[in-house]
Amino acid sequence: MESSETNTALEVVERPARARLRLWFLLGPAFVAAIAYVDPGNVAANLTAGAQYGYLLVWVLVAANAIAVFVQYQSAKLGIVTGRSLPELLGARLGTGARRAYWAQAELVAAATDIAEVIGGAIALNLLFGLPLPIGGLIVGIAAIALLAVQTRGGQRPFEAVILVLLGVIAVGFVAGLVVSPVDWRAAAAGLVPRFDGAPTVLLAASMLGATVMPHAIYLHSALARDRHGVSGDQGRIRTLLRATRLDVVLALVLAGAVNIAMLLLAASALPGVAGTDTIEGAHAAISAALGPAIGVIFAVGLLASGLASTSVGSYAGAAIMSGLLRVRVPLLARRIVMLVPAIGILALGVDPTWALVLSQVFLSLGIPFAMIPLLRLTGSRAVMGERADARWVRVLGGGVAALIVALNLALVVLTLAPQ
Repeated sequence: MESSETNTALEVVERPARARLRLWFLLGPAFVAAIAYVDPGNVAANLTAGAQYGYLLVWVLVAANAIAVFVQYQSAKLGIVTGRSLPELLGARLGTGARRAYWAQAELVAAATDIAEVIGGAIALNLLFGLPLPIGGLIVGIAAIALLAVQTRGGQRPFEAVILVLLGVIAVGFVAGLVVSPVDWRAAAAGLVPRFDGAPTVLLAASMLGATVMPHAIYLHSALARDRHGVSGDQGRIRTLLRATRLDVVLALVLAGAVNIAMLLLAASALPGVAGTDTIEGAHAAISAALGPAIGVIFAVGLLASGLASTSVGSYAGAAIMSGLLRVRVPLLARRIVMLVPAIGILALGVDPTWALVLSQVFLSLGIPFAMIPLLRLTGSRAVMGERADARWVRVLGGGVAALIVALNLALVVLTLAPQ
C-alpha cells in the first residue's frame, strides 16, 4: 500500500514537470517569424536612427515590439484555432477581383521584403570579402535556396533548428558592440518618451515600425503555427497550444526586440556625429574604427546571418500568401529563384543599398494595416473563432493599435509629399 501511495505521489509531482517539458517542445514557430524582426531592413533603419538622432527614437522600437508581440500572437492563434492561415481565410471571403487585388498588395510587400533581405546579405559579403554587390546578392540567393531545401525535404522542425542557430548568430553579431561601447543610460531612458524632431524623424519612425511589425510575418505566422501543430478539434489540445504559443511569441520577440534596441543604442553611443553613418557600409567602418576590427567583423557576420535567414523566411511567407489568396501553389525554391531577379537588378543598377533598405521598410509600414485589420476582425469574430474569439478589451486594444499605425502612415505620406 505504501509503495502504491508513493508511486501516486511521484506521478503527481512528475506530471507538471512533463507538462512543462512538452510545452517547451511546442516552441519554434514564433522564432521563425521573429527573423522578420531582425532582418537587414532593421539594421539600416535602426543604425540610421541612432547615428543621426541618438536615443530620440528608442520609444519607437519599444512600442513597435509590444505591438509585434500582440499581433504575432493573434496571427498564431488564428492558425491554431481555425486550422487555416490568414491568407486562406481572406481568400475564402473575398470575391475574385478583390482577392486578386489584395494578393497584389501582399505580393508587393513580400517582394519588398525579399529585396531588402538579399541587399542586406550582399552588403555583408561585400564588407567581409569585398565581393561586388550583384555577385553577393546572387550568393545570398543560392544560400537561401539551400536553406529552403531543408524545409522542403526535412520538414518544419529541422528548418526551425537552422533558423534558431542563425538567430543566435544575429543576436551575437548585433549585441557584441555594446560590450565595449558605453551607453548613456540616462539619455536612453529619456528616449522612452514619445516625441519627434521634424519630418525626417517621422519618416524614420515609419521605417522602424515597418521593419519591426512586418506584414509578411503577420500573414506567415498563422501558417507556421498551423503547419507545425496540425489541425485539431480537441479543445484541451488547443488550450495547450495557445499557452505554448504565448510563451513562444514572448520569448522570440523579446529577443528580437532586444537585438533591435541594441542596434540603436550601439549607433547612438558609438556613431553620433561620425560622417558616413547614414549607410550600413559607413556605419560598419565607423564601428570598426571606434570599437575595433573584431567587432566590425562580428557585426558583418550578424548582418550576413540576418540576410540569409530572413530571405528564406520571406520566401516561405510569399508562398503562403500566394497559396491562400490565389489558390496557386508555387514550389518554395522556384519562388526564391524568381524573386531574386529584382533584388539583383537593383544592386546591378547601382542604387544606394542602404537607402533602398530604408525605403523598403517604409513600404512595408504602409502594408501593415492591410494585414493587421483583417486579422483583428477575424480573431474577434465568434463565427470564425467560436469560444476563442477575442474579448472586448482585446478588440478595443487592437483597434487602438491599428488606428495608431494608420495615423503614422498617413503622416508619413503627407510629410513625404509636402513641398520642402
